[in-house]
Amino acid sequence: MSVDDWRQRLSRIDIPISVSSNQFIKSCLDKLIETGRLSKNDGIQLMLEPSLVSVTSLANMVKLARHSDNVFYNRNLHINTTNICTLACRFCAFRTGPKNDDAYEMMPNEYIERISPVASEIDEVHSVGGLHPDWKVEHYAKVYSTIKNEFPHIHIKSLTAIEIIHISKRSGISIAKTLEILNESGLDSIPGGGAEILVDSVRDRICRGKESSNEYLEVHATAHKLSIPTNCTMLFGTVESTEERIQHLIRLRNQQDETGGFQCFVPYPYLPDYSRLPEAQLATSSEVVRMIAVSRLMLDNIPHIKAYRMNLGDHLSAICLNAGADDIDGTVGHEEIMHDAGSTTRLDTTEAELVRLIISANSTPIRRNSTYDQFIEVESDINGIRINLPVNSW
Repeated sequence: MSVDDWRQRLSRIDIPISVSSNQFIKSCLDKLIETGRLSKNDGIQLMLEPSLVSVTSLANMVKLARHSDNVFYNRNLHINTTNICTLACRFCAFRTGPKNDDAYEMMPNEYIERISPVASEIDEVHSVGGLHPDWKVEHYAKVYSTIKNEFPHIHIKSLTAIEIIHISKRSGISIAKTLEILNESGLDSIPGGGAEILVDSVRDRICRGKESSNEYLEVHATAHKLSIPTNCTMLFGTVESTEERIQHLIRLRNQQDETGGFQCFVPYPYLPDYSRLPEAQLATSSEVVRMIAVSRLMLDNIPHIKAYRMNLGDHLSAICLNAGADDIDGTVGHEEIMHDAGSTTRLDTTEAELVRLIISANSTPIRRNSTYDQFIEVESDINGIRINLPVNSW
């Protein structure tokens, strides 16, 4: 759907009273219809707007204009490469040192063993991990080629920007050359993790030693120029301000204007249970819903907004599907990074249960591929069964 298509559809959607009766929110609607774009000041005001229902109603209008009542998911498996990492980010509960009893490192044959039992049920492997002190580009190329040789139908979505930078430096080659080698070996897309907040003063407090904001964007720009699609993310609820969250969105939007390769934006809150950031300003459930909504309204050039179940949980994710989100990720099967940080989201959710969750949010479940260009509307056999969602007081 083109930009003009969704704006035209937006102009024809019935306007909820919560939007029409709020002068500022109505002005945002008018701007979106006229130009498709809100300003930084608009974004800040949306974060501070007293009426959350007005913000989410407008975001849902934009979501409906773009995707109707469709909600996308895929059949995927998460495999974390290693928990050994040369960095020690304060928010990370996953990382460990190479001599720790819990340290592990996945070899190519172990990927095959992990994938084999579910190979016929998935079409994507999502794989990220720590910065291994020894692995160079050849290791990752071997992993990807081994997976592709055994399971050619599986899309490989792998590596964060800092992993790519680390591999590049360890291998003594450029970012572009690193991505070319990995792409030829089977890497299909990049998941976008590690953006945190794209403000270097914040990054210096929560993940000192990681890539700078510019470096994160440069890695993704390089991937886009090589026709490797990527997602992008935001970790909020640490030490950042409201203005810095909006600054993050603006930087992603500007990058998308230039290189156009972001498929989906994935905002998720900091989970504090087992990490080392006591000063974190933890996000409430209503704040999570607001962040999803504002992201949909500000990121006019990024097609999809994901409510990431592994972080948010099923119930809150379902609520976000009526606040601007149109994607709920996938079946996952295995995940460590969010769960080490305190997530309690089930890892044994079946496709049927995921479909039921989407239907419970009055949405139509659409199974997608990893690049959002193949879709199957899923017929439900649950006979109108609905999940009872909790009623939150905003």
